[in-house]
Amino acid sequence: MANQMIMGNQAIALGALKAGVNLVSGYPGTPSSEIIEYVAKYRKQTGTYVEWSVNEKAAVEVAAGASYAGARTLVTMKQVGLNVAGDPVMCLAYVGVKGGMVIVSADDPGPISSQTEQDTRRYGEFSKLPVFDPSSPEEAYEMIQEAFEFSEKYSTPVLFRPTTRVDHGYASMDIPELPKAREIPGFEKNTQRWVIFPRTSYMNHRIIFERNTNVLPEEFSKLPYNKIENNSNPDSNLGIVTGGVSYAYVKEALALLGKEDTPVLKIGTPYPFPKFIAEDFLQSKSHVLVIEELDPVIEDALIQLKGKENLGCTIHGKYDKKTTEAGEYSVELVKKFIASFLSIDLEDQSALQSPELPVRPPVLCAGCPHRASFYAVKQAMKNEKTVFCGDIGCYTLGNAKPLDMCDTCLCMGADITMAQGFFHAENDRHCFSFIGDSTFFASGITGVVNAVYNKSRQTICILDNSTTAMTGHQPHPGIGLTMMDDITEKISIEKILKAIGVEPVLTVNPFDQKTALEAVKECDSHDGVSAIIFKSPCIALLSKEEFKEFRKKPAEVNLEKCIGCKKCVNETGCPALCFDFDSKKATIDSTMCTGCSLCSQVCPVNAISCQQLFCADFKNDNNC
Repeated sequence: MANQMIMGNQAIALGALKAGVNLVSGYPGTPSSEIIEYVAKYRKQTGTYVEWSVNEKAAVEVAAGASYAGARTLVTMKQVGLNVAGDPVMCLAYVGVKGGMVIVSADDPGPISSQTEQDTRRYGEFSKLPVFDPSSPEEAYEMIQEAFEFSEKYSTPVLFRPTTRVDHGYASMDIPELPKAREIPGFEKNTQRWVIFPRTSYMNHRIIFERNTNVLPEEFSKLPYNKIENNSNPDSNLGIVTGGVSYAYVKEALALLGKEDTPVLKIGTPYPFPKFIAEDFLQSKSHVLVIEELDPVIEDALIQLKGKENLGCTIHGKYDKKTTEAGEYSVELVKKFIASFLSIDLEDQSALQSPELPVRPPVLCAGCPHRASFYAVKQAMKNEKTVFCGDIGCYTLGNAKPLDMCDTCLCMGADITMAQGFFHAENDRHCFSFIGDSTFFASGITGVVNAVYNKSRQTICILDNSTTAMTGHQPHPGIGLTMMDDITEKISIEKILKAIGVEPVLTVNPFDQKTALEAVKECDSHDGVSAIIFKSPCIALLSKEEFKEFRKKPAEVNLEKCIGCKKCVNETGCPALCFDFDSKKATIDSTMCTGCSLCSQVCPVNAISCQQLFCADFKNDNNC
């Protein structure tokens, strides 16, 4: 075995492979995306099948079928993806599985890159599924193997809940020898088990209740992931209860405070709650501080346990404001919680603190085709009563000024259906929706069907950059390549739209602004559902050989022609564009500029030149 520094997501992947996982499916979503990518690196060695599914619901259902045949399966997603997968997950809780099935739902405290701060531990309670909550990459590696064993022992899916700092943290670990994927025993037909009849659900509900109420709490209390530390001192009437990555923060904070001997209860399986070990801990305590990110899951369980068993300790945490109720924790923040709880005066360290860094708002990359797409629609719809419904992805950044082209953003696919709501409420409003190519396949198609069927009037803008960009450039059905490196049929967005009944469907390069502008006006004039596919590759793909024809030289400013109007800067918001206040001229950062030509088309005096080939390609000779 070789010792390496590895990412938490790699540790999760290795743990699943060590458990002999047969099939891995999922949908990209930060912070979980790398798990599947790491599995794919070892797939030939282990014989594991791996796929990016079209969305999380499909991923769970693919894994369920394989699990019914006895395969060990892993499904990966982020916390909001669990909402998409909710239907099959809830049903699987009642039907059960045959082969071990672990569903990784990575939570994102902060949130750093998500719409919500929802807590997968709550979903475990709701769905009646066991939840494993690792505190470190090392523990994640061991724990996910245990999760597979529990899944098979109790014929139930198991939720595995790492958070961002576990997923993206690094640890020094021995890389194990990986076995071949397990032999699959095969599917045995049994409609009484595999068909979810109402009576079946009723009977299984009773079994699940008994399991979660009486069996697993006792078994979980014996697991090494739930443990009491430093509880030998009979005078230690104060204690800390924690779980997940917060456990790591607690341990470091206690060391910084010189209070390493403080009693700590670590909870690694928050549902069903390991009440027996928790009761042992609470019996010797007068006050307990609960430190956990997101929801007060552990705190609620302890309060319930205290009341049921008539224990005399007081539980502190989010409810009495001893810890914060939202946001991501840190060692420094946890140190403050503990210091207050233990009545430790912290020295004023304000003079030693570094000054706050300037705010750097997220922005579309220089040369991003989405900027040109938004700009074309904005120019075409000047002075009109509009609504621009956005979606989840890089194109959410269209909300930033100066573009200001994202009036709403709710969840994946909602742009298309929300625009319909606006139209039916205000039929004089020009309704536009913006969705990416990957998101279109994941959750946009049903919205298009609904729009045509219910006679909406709207223009659907598909921002097709040939990748799933925001989560790390994963493939999707429109690419023609699978995670197994198989060449497959490219699914045509244009053909799908036309088959549904969308008319017209126009495909344009957004950097050809004249054509793009005309396309927007044509579609908007249509009385029904129309669509524009703005097609140009993500600039991060330009290093790849297949996109070499899109590489251009940086644009240049002719200082003699430039009148210092700042239109290029103020209207595009491109980070490669600057304004020199000494010379009162526009400048271009050649290290960032991709030569996309948008600024040259915006300039009113043709002061910005770009590569002639690019302009000829897109019939835009005026500005070159």
